[in-house]
Amino acid sequence: MGKVLGIVAEYNPFHNGHLYHLEKSKELTGSNYTVAIMSGNFTQRGSTSLIDKWSKAEVALNCGADLVIELPVLYATSSAENFAEGAIKILDSLKIVDYISFGAETKQIEILDQFADVLYYEPKEYKTLLSHELKKGLSYPKARESALMMYLNNIRKYANVLSSPNNILGIEYLKALKKLKSNIEPISVPRYETGYNDLGYTQNFASSTAIRNMIKNNGFHALRNLMPSASYSILVQNMNSGHIVPDISVFEKQIIYVLRKMRLSEIADLPDVSEGLEFAIKNAVNSCNTITEFLNIIKSKRYTSTRFQRILLYALLGITKKDIAISKKTQPYIRVLGLNTRGKFLISEIAKANPKLEIITSVKRFTKENSNKNLITMLEKDIWATDVYTIGYEDDSWNNLDFTKKIVTL
Repeated sequence: MGKVLGIVAEYNPFHNGHLYHLEKSKELTGSNYTVAIMSGNFTQRGSTSLIDKWSKAEVALNCGADLVIELPVLYATSSAENFAEGAIKILDSLKIVDYISFGAETKQIEILDQFADVLYYEPKEYKTLLSHELKKGLSYPKARESALMMYLNNIRKYANVLSSPNNILGIEYLKALKKLKSNIEPISVPRYETGYNDLGYTQNFASSTAIRNMIKNNGFHALRNLMPSASYSILVQNMNSGHIVPDISVFEKQIIYVLRKMRLSEIADLPDVSEGLEFAIKNAVNSCNTITEFLNIIKSKRYTSTRFQRILLYALLGITKKDIAISKKTQPYIRVLGLNTRGKFLISEIAKANPKLEIITSVKRFTKENSNKNLITMLEKDIWATDVYTIGYEDDSWNNLDFTKKIVTL
């Protein structure tokens, strides 16, 4: 049937850099088909998707994907480790994927793989170094970076590798492949022209962060040159319909309300809350009126702002430590968001290759017929996430879209 390429993405929004990555990945692997595992309405850095998951699926199909599968919200809003492992579990379960390609700042995938080896096998010396760095009061990412650099003992070779979000995710993909003993072959494509968080742009390339910032500040003039025509067109349609959600601040009043109402024990039960952090969160939320104020009050060198934003998102979506534990021990379903004729062929091949795999093409039917409590819990979180997301619309805030929206087909 030819080679199948797997891509994990947020496409928030889909821009020329994503198109370059997709086309370059196909070229490097000689793949005939492409499966995209895509975050839905909320993102890994604790924020919102600019446009809804069906609109993003339509963009992805127009720009070269054949099959778009949703990454369940319990993975999509998790730390890099659970985000990557959830995506790899899905790709590996399809039993037809030959390659996974991810963007990275580091050109040599071998360097990323050396980091992945240490994190997967966790040698005793590395664990001792990590414990020592954490005792200094550093955030976990900084402590891990420092411990890894000391363990590998080659600052010149490994400098700045762990300062890039894409490299960190790439390392987690590689670690997950080792953990699952997957036969999927990884490749990396160096980012083209702009960095992950760059706010500037060249004539045709800008990061997703820069594009979202432009939209938030009404700087639309450059967008047409920075995005494929299909992505630009669908974005404009959503903007004109009042169907964009720029960032998590849209929900800040709801979040502050929820956290003020929660008991300390309930805040302690939110993922990423540990070491008595619930007390600091409760104190901060009781004396602030915006997310910016909250982050300024609670900021600490031990915890990243991204971690705090994820905690706020967990509170908004009602995600608990038990829910994340379920995601870690469960083989996720395959929720189809969109496909073309080649994607339909892939679905039939997936069903043949793994007949026991739970493939969702109708949420209503799945919730009625499936008896797996863990899968139902995960899907209920996806449904609730969509219902919350549409509250952020300026117009037409419909409920139950997961039941009424059809699979996007091209």
